[in-house]
Amino acid sequence: MAHRLCEREALLDKSVTDLSVTPNLLQADILRHLTFTVGKDAPHASVHDWRMALSHAIRDRIVEPWFSSTRRTWAEKRKRVYYLSMEFLIGRILEDATINLGLYDQATEAMAAMGQDLRAVIGDEPDAALGNGGLGRLAACFMESMATLGCPAYGYGIRYEHGLFCQRFEGGRQVETPENWLAQEHPWEFARPESAYTIGFKGHVETKDGRDIWHPAETVIAEAHDTPVIGWQGKWANTLRLWGAKSTGQFDLERFNRGDYTAAAEPETLARTLSRVLYPDDTTYQGKELRLKQEFFLTSAALQDILRRYLASHSDLKALPEHVAIQMNDTHPAIAGPELIRLLQDEHGLPFDEALTIARACLGYTNHTLLPEALEKWATFTFGNVLPRHMQIIEKIDSWHRRAYPNRPHYVGIVKHQEVRMGELAFIMSHKVNGVSALHSDLVKQNLFPELHRLHPGRIINQTNGVTPRRWLRMANKPLAGLITDTIGAGWEADLDRLKELEPHVEDAGFRAAFAAAKRLNKVELSNWTRAEMGVQINPDAVFDVQIKRIHEYKRQLLNILETIAHWHKLRSNPKGTWVPRVKIFGGKAAPGYAVAKEIIRLINDVAEVVNNDPLTGDLLKIIYPSNYNVSMAERVIPAADLSEQISTAGKEASGTGNMKFMMNGAPTIGTLDGANVEILQEVGAENFFLFGLTAEEVARRREDADHSKKAIEASQPLMDVLQMIAEGRFSPDEPDRYHGLVHRVWHHDYFLVAADFDAYHAAQGQVDKAYADPDRWWKMAALNTARSGFFSSDRTIRSYMDEIWQATSAL
Repeated sequence: MAHRLCEREALLDKSVTDLSVTPNLLQADILRHLTFTVGKDAPHASVHDWRMALSHAIRDRIVEPWFSSTRRTWAEKRKRVYYLSMEFLIGRILEDATINLGLYDQATEAMAAMGQDLRAVIGDEPDAALGNGGLGRLAACFMESMATLGCPAYGYGIRYEHGLFCQRFEGGRQVETPENWLAQEHPWEFARPESAYTIGFKGHVETKDGRDIWHPAETVIAEAHDTPVIGWQGKWANTLRLWGAKSTGQFDLERFNRGDYTAAAEPETLARTLSRVLYPDDTTYQGKELRLKQEFFLTSAALQDILRRYLASHSDLKALPEHVAIQMNDTHPAIAGPELIRLLQDEHGLPFDEALTIARACLGYTNHTLLPEALEKWATFTFGNVLPRHMQIIEKIDSWHRRAYPNRPHYVGIVKHQEVRMGELAFIMSHKVNGVSALHSDLVKQNLFPELHRLHPGRIINQTNGVTPRRWLRMANKPLAGLITDTIGAGWEADLDRLKELEPHVEDAGFRAAFAAAKRLNKVELSNWTRAEMGVQINPDAVFDVQIKRIHEYKRQLLNILETIAHWHKLRSNPKGTWVPRVKIFGGKAAPGYAVAKEIIRLINDVAEVVNNDPLTGDLLKIIYPSNYNVSMAERVIPAADLSEQISTAGKEASGTGNMKFMMNGAPTIGTLDGANVEILQEVGAENFFLFGLTAEEVARRREDADHSKKAIEASQPLMDVLQMIAEGRFSPDEPDRYHGLVHRVWHHDYFLVAADFDAYHAAQGQVDKAYADPDRWWKMAALNTARSGFFSSDRTIRSYMDEIWQATSAL
C-alpha cells in the first residue's frame, strides 16, 4: 500500500505521457474502491458495482490535473472563459476519460484480470440527460477542446433531474417518459454546497434614495455540482458546473400537521421543478413561465459565481473584461446582459452606463438558428411578472441603444409589439456575435439581423463549428482510428489536419481494402445490435443510409421517408432486378408539443412495419428506427454509416455537427447547400459529395409561387404515386385516413419544399447506388472524406474563438 501511495504521489502534475500506471496498480485501486467506496466484495459485485469502482479509480487520476490546472489559472491570473448553455449533451464519461488519460489498454487488462469485460462495464453507464441535440453536443465538444488546448474555462448549465425525456414507440407513436439518469449515483460529480446563490423571481421594485431595489416574491437556492472535464493526454482539466435548485424556505411542519400538505411543500416543489426537466412544454402560460425561470436561474447563478470568483482576487470591476469572457450559447442565456448590469449596478453600486459598457465587453453571443420561432420572444406581461427589475433594465438598454444610434429604424428594437426579443437583446449586449458556418453567418447578416448589422459593422463574425476527434473518431471508431495510426503514426488526435497525410495512401488498393474492412466491422456490430435490441436482421453489406437528428420539418425526415417509399415501389415492380441493398436508419426525438414532427415519426414507423415484412423485397430494403436516440447510440451508428443524410431545406440549418462526425468516419454526404454542408463540399470536393436541391436564394424565390408544391407534385409521377399510397392507407390499413393531414400539407402548405426537392433527391439517391456498386470508387470517396475532415475539429473552432472573441491564451 505504501508503495502505491508513493507511486501516485510521484505522478502529481505530470501529463499522461509521463505516467506509468500499470494494470496492476489500476487493478488494486479498482478493488480498493469496490470495497471502500461501493461496499462490495468481488465475488458478489454486479456490473454496476464494477463500473462505479472503475469510475472512481479513473476519477482519482483526473482530480490531480484538475487541481493543478485551477492552481495555475489563479497563480498566473489567466483570463477565464465562461460558457453558458442550457444543454450539455456530454454522453457517457467513463470511456472518454479513460482514453483521454491514455489508460484504456490498462483498464482493459485490469478488468479482464478480475473476470470483467471493459466494454460491458462501459455500456452500463447511463447517458447524462442534459441536452437534446446539436446545441448540447457542441457545448460538450467545446468543453473537451478547451481542456485539450489549455484554455481555462467553466461550463455552466442546469443539473436536470430528468433531462429531455426518454422516448419509446407504441404503435409507431412517440411516447415520452421521464429520463432517470440520476436514479443511480453519478460518480463523476462533486457537490459544492458552499457554492450556493439565491435566485429571485417576481415581486416588485421599490425606488429608494435614487436606487431601484428589487424585492423578489419567490426565491430558490442554486447549488453547484462540479464535473471535471479532462483534455487529451490529461494535461489540463476544466470544470462543468451544473446548478441544482434547492428550496430557500424550511418545510412548513405547522401547515403539514394541519393537513395542508400541498401548501407545506410549495417551496420545495418550486425549487425541484426548476431543475427537473429540460425544455418544458411551453404551449401553456405555466410552461412559458417555467422556461423563463429556468433560463434566469442558470444565468443568474453563473454570473453571481463569476463575480464572486473575480472579486476573490481583484478589486476593480472596471477591469472585469480583461479577466472574464462570457459566451452565450444561443438566446437561452440572453438575460445575461440585463442580469450582469443588475448585479453591477444594484449590488455593487456602479452607474448604469458603466455597468452596460462592462457587460458588453464581457459578453459574446453565438446564434444557432435562422428559424424565427427559435429566436425567443417573451410577452412583456410574462417577462415583467417573472423578472420585474430586468424588464426595467431591458427598457433602459433599448432606450440607450436608440439614443446612441439615432439612425436606427423605428421597427428595430428589443421591446416591440408587447414582446421582449431575446435575439436583439443578445446582439445589442454583446461585443461579438457569431454564426456557426460560413453560409449561416452570411444569412445572419442578410436576413436575421440586417439592420443591426448595418448599425454595428464587424460585430457579426463566423466561427464554423467542429467536433472533438477524441470522442467521435478515436473512441467511437476504434477500427478506423487504429488504421489511421498504423498508416500515419500517432498524435493525429490533437492535430487533425494530419489526416491529410492519408491522401497518398487512398490510391493504394490495400489501404482501401483495410478502410472497407474497418467499416464492415462497425456495420456487423450494428447489425448484431439491431437484431438483439429490435429483432430486425439487417445485411451488413447493404448501404447503411443514416439520418439521425432532432425531428423537425426543416430537417426533412419527411423527404427521406417519401423517397424511401418511392424506392420500395420501384423494387416491388422489379424485385429480380440488379439492385444495391439498402438499410435506412433513422434516429431522433420530436418535441412533445410538436404534432407534425410526431406524425412524421409515426409515418416512418408505419412504413417500416410494412417494408420490413415484405417478402417480395426481402433484404433489398430495411428501415430501422431505434427509440431514444442519444450520444451513445450516435457513437454506435455513425462509425457504421455509409451515407450521411444532410437534407435540410437550404437556408434553415445553421451548421450541423452530425455532418462533420459522419465525414470524419468515412461516410460521404448526400445533402443540400445548407449550413456546414457548404464547407464540407469545399473540403471534400464535388466528386465526393452527392449534392442536390434548391439553394437558399432559389428557396426564397420558389416560395413566392403559392402553387409551387402542387406544380412540383404534378410534375413528378413517383411523388404522386407515393402520396397516393399514403392517402389510401397503404401504411395504415387500420386507419386509412391517418395521414390525410400530412398529405394535404405536402400538397398545399409545403413551406420546407419537400415536393420541390423530391425529384432531385430521388436522382441523387440513384447516384449513390451507382457509386456503391463500384467498390474502388466508393472506398476512395469514403477514405477521402476522412482524410479531408481535419478542418472540422472543434480544436480549430476553439482556437478561433480564443483569438477572435475571447482574447484568451493557452496555459499549455
